[in-house]
Amino acid sequence: GITLGAAALLVAGSFSLYPLMGKEFLPEFNEGTATVNVLVAPGTSLAESNRIGTIAERLLLSVPEVASTGRRTGRAELDEHAEGVHYSEIDVDFKASERSREEILGEIREKLGQIPGIALNVGQPISHRLDHLLSGVRAQIAVKLFGPDLAVLRAKAAEIQTALSGVRGVVDLQTEKQVLIPQLAISVRRDRARLYGLRAGEITEQLETALNGRVVGQVLDGERTYDVFVRYGHAARRDVEAIRDALIDTGDGRKVPIAQVADVREGLGPNIIQRENVRRRIVVSSNVSGRDLASTVAEMQRAVSGIALPAGYTVSFEGQFQSQQEASRLIAVLGVFTLATMFLVLYSRYQSVVLAGIIMGNIPLALIGSVVAMWIAGVSLSVASMVGFITLAGIATRNGILKISHYINLCAFEGERFGKPMIVRGSLERLTPVLMTALVAAFALTPLLLAADAPGKEILHPVAVVIFGGLVSSTLLDTLLTPVLFWLFGEKATRRLSQPDP
Repeated sequence: GITLGAAALLVAGSFSLYPLMGKEFLPEFNEGTATVNVLVAPGTSLAESNRIGTIAERLLLSVPEVASTGRRTGRAELDEHAEGVHYSEIDVDFKASERSREEILGEIREKLGQIPGIALNVGQPISHRLDHLLSGVRAQIAVKLFGPDLAVLRAKAAEIQTALSGVRGVVDLQTEKQVLIPQLAISVRRDRARLYGLRAGEITEQLETALNGRVVGQVLDGERTYDVFVRYGHAARRDVEAIRDALIDTGDGRKVPIAQVADVREGLGPNIIQRENVRRRIVVSSNVSGRDLASTVAEMQRAVSGIALPAGYTVSFEGQFQSQQEASRLIAVLGVFTLATMFLVLYSRYQSVVLAGIIMGNIPLALIGSVVAMWIAGVSLSVASMVGFITLAGIATRNGILKISHYINLCAFEGERFGKPMIVRGSLERLTPVLMTALVAAFALTPLLLAADAPGKEILHPVAVVIFGGLVSSTLLDTLLTPVLFWLFGEKATRRLSQPDP
């Protein structure tokens, strides 16, 4: 009774640590490099953006661990990640250092924070691509605000950013650059157009060709092909008055100034309109540093819930947090299916619910060591550690199978009778095989345990911690508890299985 009670207390104590554990989608990568996104106001010239990017590179190179930098300012229109020249992406290579990655990235944020009027996003190449695949945003957390009116979206996004700025662990907080920029609006006057026999579609077609240009043919020069691009010359596009005076064809040979058939006026308009699922949206993005993802997002959700939104406006949290929840649900379902399958296999072998239950009783014993090991090592609960739990369940039940099968064989083939002497003999005879398999697995995992921050081993380290801790607790407690449980509940099934089959 004391043995079983102590084991039950240990299981309950380990499960009580679960709410205190951090939760993430994947362990933080250590790629040995960093990707720094520097965004200035949309509409900034290439020369000014290049100047700011050069300043950012100088500040980065002042960090002792930074070996070199490489920068891209702007992205081509046909690029998968097309960006204006207000966007710069800086790749940073690091030297070996005694400082942790968090300390180095923290100093980078501090130094680049000296540049006024910019937005920062500090991450790593693979991590950024992964975040972009998950939410369409190069950040761990994307708070997406949906609604019909761009002005309301910008105002509410500013409120959300202010509310999130006080959440501990939030870094690189920024709102998507949707701002008003100078624009030239040309509105066709249909009544005046009809006087010249023109339709609105014909006018807009001519204006598109005249001002934006159009490819009308190709020239072949040996193996090379050149597009023939037609548009008005610079003199006809240099300012508003020149555009008003530019001539368009009426179709009957006459030419009239644009001002005769359309209103040309200067104004302000959004630099970009983003849509998702047919709805306009704006994004407030951030990364997390020095805190686990799940608790940070939970506090962010509480902060955003206090912001009143007009009818027709909604907020959603996406990114790694959403993927972590979906992966947790999927693995939980697969875990239940795995346990049910294991029970059915054990029942088909022993034809006893009791014996199958005694064997699977090793699983919570293994979880004791796993949870404690994660707590000591500071490992968060992630997809990697959950996969480790499922793997550990199979390893833990193996030890129980070795003992239970040997007990039954002693009674069936070696003349032993059910009782304490038989259980002691069977436990001692199976002690060496159990310890050998556990020790071999533990030694194999030791290099991964000692390489927590090594690049490329971030996902394997949590798996190793879970399995190693579970092996320790399941091996030690199985040695004590399985004989006790078998002595208390296994006699009836053992007598039935050890009798000769008619």
